[in-house]
Amino acid sequence: MIEKLPNNLFYCFQLQVLDLAQCQSLKKIPSSIGQLNALQELVLSGCSNLKKLPSTIGQLNELQELHLSWCSNLKELPSSIGQLNALQKFDLAKCKNLQKLPTSIGQLNALENLVLLGCSNLKEIPSSIGQLNALQELHLSGCSNLKELPASIGQLDALQELHLSWCLNLKELPSSICQLNALQELHLSWCSNLKELPSSIGQLNALQKFDLAKCKSLQKLPTSIGQLNALQKLILLGCSNLKEIPSSIGQLNALKEFVLSGCSNLKELPLSIGQLNALQELHLSWCFNLKELPSSIGQLNALQKFDLAKCKNLQKLPTSIGQLNALQELVLSGCSNLKELPLSIGQLNGLQELHLSWCSNLKELPSSIGQLNALKNLDLWVCFNLKKIPSSIGRLNALKKFYLSSCSNLKELPSSIGQLNALQGLYLSSCSNLKELTSSIGQLNALQELVLSGCLNLKELPSSIGQLNALKKLDLWECSNLKELPSSIGRLNALQKLYLSWCSNLKELPSSIGQLNALQKFYLRGCSNLKVLPSSIGQLNALQELVLFGCSNLKELPSSIGQLNALQKLDLSWCHNLKELPSSIGQLNALQKLVLLGCSNLK
Repeated sequence: MIEKLPNNLFYCFQLQVLDLAQCQSLKKIPSSIGQLNALQELVLSGCSNLKKLPSTIGQLNELQELHLSWCSNLKELPSSIGQLNALQKFDLAKCKNLQKLPTSIGQLNALENLVLLGCSNLKEIPSSIGQLNALQELHLSGCSNLKELPASIGQLDALQELHLSWCLNLKELPSSICQLNALQELHLSWCSNLKELPSSIGQLNALQKFDLAKCKSLQKLPTSIGQLNALQKLILLGCSNLKEIPSSIGQLNALKEFVLSGCSNLKELPLSIGQLNALQELHLSWCFNLKELPSSIGQLNALQKFDLAKCKNLQKLPTSIGQLNALQELVLSGCSNLKELPLSIGQLNGLQELHLSWCSNLKELPSSIGQLNALKNLDLWVCFNLKKIPSSIGRLNALKKFYLSSCSNLKELPSSIGQLNALQGLYLSSCSNLKELTSSIGQLNALQELVLSGCLNLKELPSSIGQLNALKKLDLWECSNLKELPSSIGRLNALQKLYLSWCSNLKELPSSIGQLNALQKFYLRGCSNLKVLPSSIGQLNALQELVLFGCSNLKELPSSIGQLNALQKLDLSWCHNLKELPSSIGQLNALQKLVLLGCSNLK
């Protein structure tokens, strides 16, 4: 632990970099540091016991970077700091005891980056800051005691980024801020006391990113916002008191991303929103009071992502939505009052993802859904009023993932589902009214995951299931009415995971189970009616985990179990009727875990 610096260090006249980061025991810097005439970078970050800097620091004429972040005991800076004519980067982040900046800071003519992030005791910025003609980035985020900015801030002609996020006590911005002609990014997120923006904000001609997330006191935007011709990203996430968007918003010709998520008091969008020709992403999730969308929404020719998740009062989509030719992702998850989709949705030729989970009032899909030639992901999870899937679904040639979990009123799948040549995942868990699968399921040549867990009324699997050559995971967890598996299951050459836990009516396994050469995990937990395992189980050369927990009617294990050379885990917990283990158990050379908890009859 360095407590002090050696005197001879300061005779290193050619020294360019001095890095003392995290020297927490260092309490002071000797005044002789001013002799390091060649020093370009001084790093004192994390020197938490350092209380002050010597005034001689101003003699470092070549210093370009000064790092003082996390110097939590530093309360003030010497006025000589203003003599650092070559200084380009000055980092004071997390100097939480720093109470003020010296007026001389305005003399740093070469300064490009000033970081005061997390200086929570800093109450004001000196007006001399306006003299920093070269300043490009000013970071004041987390200066929670800062109540106002000096009017001179408008003189920072080179400023490109101004960060004021988490300035919780900042109530207003000076109108002079609108003179920052080079400003490209303005960050005001979590300025929760900021009630309004200056009316002249539209003068920021170079502004590309404007972040107002979580400005909860902001009730309206000035009409001049439409003059921000360079604006590409406007973030109003969580502005819960914002009630309307000015119609001038439609003039933002460069806007690519517009985030209104969590604007829970917003009741409508202006018609002019359709004029945003460059808009690629529109986020309206959690806008609880939004009941409908303007028909002009269909004019957003560049829109790629449209997020309406949790807009629980949205009752319908305009027909014009079918005109969104560039749309790739449409998110309607949690729109619980949405009863139907417009027929025009089938015109979305570029749509790749359609999320409809928790649309609990949705009873059916339009037949036009089959026209979505680019669709890769269709999510209908927890649409518990959905009663049927249109046969046109079989035309979705690009579909890879199809989520129908917890669609508890769904009784059957259309036979056309077998035409989904690209389908890799079919998720039907907790479809409690599903009694059988169509035999066409065996035509899904690309299917890798078939999840049927919690399908309580499923009584059998079609023999065609054995044709699923790419299937890696078959989940039948808690299919309590399933009495047997088809012998064709042994043809699943790629199957790695087979879950049959809590299939309480399953009495035996087909001998073909031993043909599953790729099987790694086999779970039979809670299969209380399973009496025997077929001897062919010993042929499962890749098996790593065999779980028979709670198979209370299982009386013995076949001696062939000793042939499972790859087996690492064997769980026989609560197999009450198991009286002995076969001697071949000793051949399980890879076995790491053997669980016999609750085997009360094991002698």
